[in-house]
Amino acid sequence: MRALRTASLLALTTTALLGGAGTGVAAAQGNPWHQVGHTTAENRVSGEGITTLRLPGQAPETVYRNGATIPQPLKDEGWGHVGDPDSLRGYVFDVYQDTVTPTPTKKMYLVTKPDGTTTEFVHPLQADEPAVNANAQVAATPDGQWLVSGPLGEVDRLYVSPTPFLNPRAPRVAGDLPIAARIHLDHHIRSAQGCDFVSSTRLVCATSDPNNDLYPTNLQLLQVDLARPLNGHDVTAKVRELGQVPLVSTCTGTFTPEGVDYDTPTGVLRVEVVPPSPCNTVTDVYSFERR
Repeated sequence: MRALRTASLLALTTTALLGGAGTGVAAAQGNPWHQVGHTTAENRVSGEGITTLRLPGQAPETVYRNGATIPQPLKDEGWGHVGDPDSLRGYVFDVYQDTVTPTPTKKMYLVTKPDGTTTEFVHPLQADEPAVNANAQVAATPDGQWLVSGPLGEVDRLYVSPTPFLNPRAPRVAGDLPIAARIHLDHHIRSAQGCDFVSSTRLVCATSDPNNDLYPTNLQLLQVDLARPLNGHDVTAKVRELGQVPLVSTCTGTFTPEGVDYDTPTGVLRVEVVPPSPCNTVTDVYSFERR
């Protein structure tokens, strides 16, 4: 999300790459991930989110999100920003922010079914939901029953809703997607741009936090461990830093971590990082596997 690119970092940073050797910030002790690959995607379609779509009988598809991928009818409705999506069982879950209203009062989840049809679920913001950047990312639990979303900025909680079409508690037609529970974090996080579940009780999130007051490094990859699997009731969670996301570019300036994707069948975790201008014509996508 370009609005929060306030950090300025040197290019060609030889970071620890979440576990590899380097002279930059070292990965946190006990980090279970090591880098196994790197690719790029054109920024005309990438740079806001990433997910793996698996449809029956078809090869897996990498779905990217960017402002240019927002359908014009949604823009006309005022949904001017899309966050990091997720996909499960052939469904794609997108999150949108109202960028037209000076003080937004709602956010929107767009669900694309395996047959390609879409349904909008517009949620009126509750008292503890920030109006600005209310929908930055969404992650579906491995059992498909719950969606976890969160805003940008500094927060101490994430929001849980029943998954449309997969959870009987969720609406099946356009309307409000209510909050069913909250995940209360033991440590604040700032500007989580993308999150995904890597198990029923663990999320991995990438932030564009430009500061190091909350954690030893900025631009962190964070691990969020829930006290138990989600069941529609509030739950606590412990947050710890895994290290700084990879920051490698021939350009000098500001890096922005964005989407996070975990593909369960392959066990591959991917993290998007937008490099500084003018190298930001592409998005770097780093792949990790468990050690």
